[in-house]
Amino acid sequence: MKVLLAHTPEMRRNYYGERSLKGLQAAAEVILHQGDAPLDAAGLIAAAGDADIIVADRMTEGRGEIFAQLPKLRAFVRCAVDIRNVDVEAASQAGVLVTRAGPGFVQAVAELALGFMVDLSRGVSRTTADYHAGRTPEARMGRQLAGSRIGIIGFGSIGRHLAEIAKVLRMEILVSDPFVTTDDPAVRQVALDELLAASDYVVCLAIANAQTENLIGQAALARMQRHAFFINLSRGNLVDEAALAAALRENRIAGAAMDVGRAPDQMPSPELANLHNVIATPHVGGLTPQAIEYQSLETVRQVEAIIRGEAPQGAVNADRWTRRP
Repeated sequence: MKVLLAHTPEMRRNYYGERSLKGLQAAAEVILHQGDAPLDAAGLIAAAGDADIIVADRMTEGRGEIFAQLPKLRAFVRCAVDIRNVDVEAASQAGVLVTRAGPGFVQAVAELALGFMVDLSRGVSRTTADYHAGRTPEARMGRQLAGSRIGIIGFGSIGRHLAEIAKVLRMEILVSDPFVTTDDPAVRQVALDELLAASDYVVCLAIANAQTENLIGQAALARMQRHAFFINLSRGNLVDEAALAAALRENRIAGAAMDVGRAPDQMPSPELANLHNVIATPHVGGLTPQAIEYQSLETVRQVEAIIRGEAPQGAVNADRWTRRP
């Protein structure tokens, strides 16, 4: 069988890795995308014309029109949890299996949240930038995490791991998630409005969907305390960026940190990242060797199962998979 690995060379280095590539090559004949730009729909159709399986990164969209025009295609394997850029219904209508990888980045993202909280509280990035620029940094009073209150929006795998870290740090933990109930006595479950009003650190980890679009907007930000910090490690579309920028410029909240945004490839928007009270990283929350290898090796196992004619763990439409080997 033939597999198209749709990652660009740079994405292969950073988000797939040599070990996983060798595993994929041991399982099938692998076609490598060699261009520097991600494949659009037309490019994907041309590159995958002879492929049985596509293994796609986050920049390769599984648009609806591709499935009918790739009659040999049996499966579209997404090397991530997020499959919003794949038209699952169109794939299902064509009988193509769609899979997703598991959340191998839980610890990495939770650790970045911790780093953001420390940086925002103690001015690490700000004073470092002053020293690098030859300026005399201002010594400002910081905030200890111990005794502070963290509000976690979305209590999934990352939120639960972050809560365990917060316990060790002796933080008070609030969570808001209408789809999860916790019986942990160290975690207090509250409505979103109460979390926003009471937290020193608001960490957004909610799932991105139509219901959470602009979840953090003008009204939500107005409920936060002036000394509070907002941290987004979910997706950019949960935040009304104009409202956040206004709150930051007017010092209605103390600052923000973000690893995601509405710029291409879910990067933080430059306009927000450039604000003096913002810390931004270029969508690297899951960019650790352990996290990347977890997901890329899972795609290898999925491809091996698909070749055997089995629906692997992570399949989202196995009941409509008719293009089996």
